[in-house]
Amino acid sequence: MAKVGIIGGSGLYDIEGIGHMHAANIMDTPFGTPSDQFMIGRLGDVEVVFLSRHGKGHKISPSEINYRANIFGMKKLGVDAILSVSACGSLKEEIKPLDFVIPDQLVDRTLSARESTFFEGGIVAHVGFADPLSHELREILIESAKEIGVGLHEKGTYITMEGPQFSTKAESNLYRTWGMDIIGMTNVTEAKLAREAEISYATLAAVTDYDCWHDSHESVTVDMIIGNLTKNIAEAKKILRIAIPKVAALTEFSAQNSLQHAIITDRDKIPELKKRSLGFIIDKYIM
Repeated sequence: MAKVGIIGGSGLYDIEGIGHMHAANIMDTPFGTPSDQFMIGRLGDVEVVFLSRHGKGHKISPSEINYRANIFGMKKLGVDAILSVSACGSLKEEIKPLDFVIPDQLVDRTLSARESTFFEGGIVAHVGFADPLSHELREILIESAKEIGVGLHEKGTYITMEGPQFSTKAESNLYRTWGMDIIGMTNVTEAKLAREAEISYATLAAVTDYDCWHDSHESVTVDMIIGNLTKNIAEAKKILRIAIPKVAALTEFSAQNSLQHAIITDRDKIPELKKRSLGFIIDKYIM
């Protein structure tokens, strides 16, 4: 049975029904300290690893998250698939606050030097990323959301902005002309690293606002986001409780061999320190 990872965004710090929770013994990684303790528990027969993306109390900004440590920790704990829960803004009229979107595409508009690859310092790999969100997980999230009966959009493009400031109206309207559907500050970096770690990844995006482009709606505020997110979190937890056993029952994952033809560096040129630090990710390809 597969092991399922959950990365919880704003407002999602635990999931009712997951029992026997205990902290994993991962306080540090070769890439630094994760956002919070990894919590391991069980939902029925399924082992679940939970991580709070921003840390409990929401103390880490999107640009300050140690994405590499978070994903590396999930890999070290044997996670096969990650379900991400994220707040987002809508860039289209028909995608309403309190709806859910299961995006199928991502656009990266982060501007800072976010660490978004494991492959540097003497090793290079180019993973395929044409379809950045794993189809098998997306299908399960769609099925599970339909069982709950929430407002649902079965695909969409999530544009990842830098933050922590919200968009200007000019930016928001620019993204609309590009055909973007929703906007957030985190998912593309997680998805890139998950693909490199051969972990399938998909997002349950909870719509909290209309960003700032919608003339008949007030501009996005933290109070608005938290208010709508609180309403969405209960539904998101229901969706996850349905989805987790379905994910665990899968026997194949689309990301599980992502590195098979991706590592381009001559094996005898890879530094020994890099081989050791990336061992959980690359051993099967370099041994």
